[in-house]
Amino acid sequence: MASSAQSGGSSGGPSVPTVQRGIVKMVLSGCAIIVRGQPRGGPPPERQINLSNIRAGNLARRAAAAQPDAKDTPDEPWAFPAREFLRKKLIGKEVCFTIENKTPQGREYGMIYLGKDTNGENIAESLVAEGLATRREGMRANNPEQNRLLECEEQAKSAKKGMWSDGNGSHTIRDLKYTIENPRHFVDSHHQKPVNAIIEHVRDGSVVRALLLPDYYLVTVMLSGIKCPTFRREADGSETPEPYAAEAKFFTESRLLQRDVQIILESCHNQNVLGTILHPNGNITELLLKEGFARCVDWSIAVYTRGAEKLRAAERFAKERRLRIWRDYVPPTANLDQKDKQFVAKVMQVLNADAIVVKLNSGDYKTIHLSSIRPPRLEGENTQDKNKKLRPLYDIPYMFEAREFLRKKLIGKKVNVTVDYIRAASPATETVPAFSERTCATVTIGGINIAEALVSKGLATVIRYRQDDDQRSSHYDELLAAEARAIKNGKGLHSKKEVPIHRVADISGDTQKAKQFLPFLQRAGRSEAVVEYVFSGSRLKLYLPKETCLITFLLAGIECPRGARNLPGLVQEGEPFSEEAMLFTKELVLQREVEVEVESMDKAGNFIGWLHIDGANLSVLLVEHALSKVHFTAERSSYYKSLLSAEEAAKQKKEKVWAHYEEQPVEEVPPVPEEKERSASYKPVFVTEITDDLHFYVQDVETGTQLEKLMENMRNDIASHPPVEGSYAPRRGEFCIAKFVDGEWYRARVEKVVSPAKVHVFYIDYGNREILPSSRLGTLPPAFSTRVLPAQATEYAFAFIQVPQDEDARTDAVDSVVRDIQNTQCLLNVEHQSTSCPHVTLQFADSKGDVGLGLVKEGLVMVEVRKEKQFQKVITEYLNAQESAKSARLNLWRYGDFRADDADEFGYSR
Repeated sequence: MASSAQSGGSSGGPSVPTVQRGIVKMVLSGCAIIVRGQPRGGPPPERQINLSNIRAGNLARRAAAAQPDAKDTPDEPWAFPAREFLRKKLIGKEVCFTIENKTPQGREYGMIYLGKDTNGENIAESLVAEGLATRREGMRANNPEQNRLLECEEQAKSAKKGMWSDGNGSHTIRDLKYTIENPRHFVDSHHQKPVNAIIEHVRDGSVVRALLLPDYYLVTVMLSGIKCPTFRREADGSETPEPYAAEAKFFTESRLLQRDVQIILESCHNQNVLGTILHPNGNITELLLKEGFARCVDWSIAVYTRGAEKLRAAERFAKERRLRIWRDYVPPTANLDQKDKQFVAKVMQVLNADAIVVKLNSGDYKTIHLSSIRPPRLEGENTQDKNKKLRPLYDIPYMFEAREFLRKKLIGKKVNVTVDYIRAASPATETVPAFSERTCATVTIGGINIAEALVSKGLATVIRYRQDDDQRSSHYDELLAAEARAIKNGKGLHSKKEVPIHRVADISGDTQKAKQFLPFLQRAGRSEAVVEYVFSGSRLKLYLPKETCLITFLLAGIECPRGARNLPGLVQEGEPFSEEAMLFTKELVLQREVEVEVESMDKAGNFIGWLHIDGANLSVLLVEHALSKVHFTAERSSYYKSLLSAEEAAKQKKEKVWAHYEEQPVEEVPPVPEEKERSASYKPVFVTEITDDLHFYVQDVETGTQLEKLMENMRNDIASHPPVEGSYAPRRGEFCIAKFVDGEWYRARVEKVVSPAKVHVFYIDYGNREILPSSRLGTLPPAFSTRVLPAQATEYAFAFIQVPQDEDARTDAVDSVVRDIQNTQCLLNVEHQSTSCPHVTLQFADSKGDVGLGLVKEGLVMVEVRKEKQFQKVITEYLNAQESAKSARLNLWRYGDFRADDADEFGYSR
């Protein structure tokens, strides 16, 4: 504490008390104060000084909690005015004092002067002159100081000041209230308007005891939104300060203790009030943060009325400068370059409700997780049927809504990404799966924080952190506020309404369901769809919102490079440019809204057709960018010209799949002179079904109207006299009527009866087979029997080709035929008979192209060489096509001519 010794007169005379100086920290009563020195590297020393020769009234004292029988002591008359007189005059001011007496207990008594020397105002005399204190009883006026006190007292008495005024001074006694019956109501009743107050005590940097005026409520006020280091109470009753606790307390004391302030009451916590203390010189909450004496706390920052962002900014200021409690602070993104902390990127995919894949300017892809939010999840262990495979997107409540919100907002758009923290990889535990390293960021578009928007709609929740966990969103408070609004308004996850259910049928790979669904999609023309997944450049998974189903979709009219495939025992490498084709398709259509035209399906239950994105045909775009070739099946399509012109342009550029393109003359096999003419009498037919062994069923176009008329009459008759369910007992070989999936009745033949629930039937007019319960069968009315109109589906096989015995190769061939001719009109010519069925050649109705020859050209089948002379010309054409496929190493020929050594293994003969 600063002091200056002033020596007296000549030696041997009475000693002159030493004059010492200090700053008034606190006024204890009308006759006692605490002074402090100047801080040097920490809180300064303090001492209590009691005024000599005078007495002021005692202030109120609360009964000790340890003494249940004790009672609160009220103010003595004029005690509080005396304290207030000194408080307003001295707090924070420099004074000088002399010590005249010190008791054995250590209490010091002396004179206090306002200012730097004893020429200043004598505080004791001022108190007495105002009638706020009296001279001590029995004191004799035997020196100048005591004489002046006597004079002051007499003047006060004659002027009837203070305690010498009329009355007993009861109006100066405060009605102190130490507790509040209903803290929440008390806080709300003030409507966040500033309340005048005096800070009576500072417990630590962020907790004070305040006297609220004018009703004299003595309340504990915790500063909203922050927490300073505290003093930890030990078992023996002593207190151990946390680092910087004493410094934070002094910082608040030196600015607020016994100052007149205003407090905004913002909330309550038990009997404690949360609030903001306003002082003419500034806001202590923000100052503590800025100086590194406090940290923000999530549980109360939301009630801070002046905006949580101000507090976060002040905390950030201290962190950046590593002030005090932040001296060892390391930012979560300290190891990142500035360009990696903040960047603009294009959103390519939404992984789930809290993660997206973006494409950087460098062309690289990066997964970004939205900071501090948690996507919807299943609650409890028994909410999911263990026998049913979980599909998170559809089975977790609100996951689909969250994904769709992000998809519609972000896909294909540029966003601003600000990395908040990198979450380190974590190993798997018994309850939690392993997580790889995650980049967590705040993503904004058009100034909107996407995470905040998700949370405000109740489509995500905010993660709660430990107070010292700094790995969180830079806009964490806005997220908490958004969640509070969502809870209040009952949005999404917080709604008390019934949870939305998404019954989405996945018919990918389900041949039976796909076959039933095909006519509906064909009739629908262009259907809206969302691309859910891209398997390769030409193979996609689509979600059809109107039909609420998932399908696998193959692009028609093109031959796209095959990607790598994992086969049992080996990994089959992908063809050149397969990866590029897949990336091209992904960037263009993944999770976009598209239109599709379904034309047919293959044997695996995959639909084949055309996909349009923003008016452009994806098949044409792939060909245009030299990532696919035109398939001969496109010849009968309305897009054939577009495909050809795109392919021609790509060939000229000699890029990618056409990098080694050179026009080569086709070698022709010398023609064999014909001795007998081949009969070529093509008739129009309608192909209705393709079997797994590459046989097919057709209807004669000429009798088509008869069938339509018969079906119409039969259905009218059945509608008038519907069969009684369960009355029909099916028998093998018997003709009947069967109810197909479209709800209509058709003529059929019973092929096998396994049980009443499993009856194998063959639709005699269409060639397809189905297993039905007997409840969906009935007796065929005689008026519509095969005598009236024979069965219209006739079975045929392709002439001049060998059907592959290898299952995969045969499936490829069947898929191609299904794609090309099922449910289409063709031209048929019978070439020769066999024991099973006639062998024929088929031509496309429009282009007159030979379907079987097309299969040979694609390397999907081999030629069956026949020796009849009338077939030599067509056989030669087929063999030439086979040689071209072999040279191009297409499909069966991808590993060269295998026939010499492996003919038996592959099921072929030369």
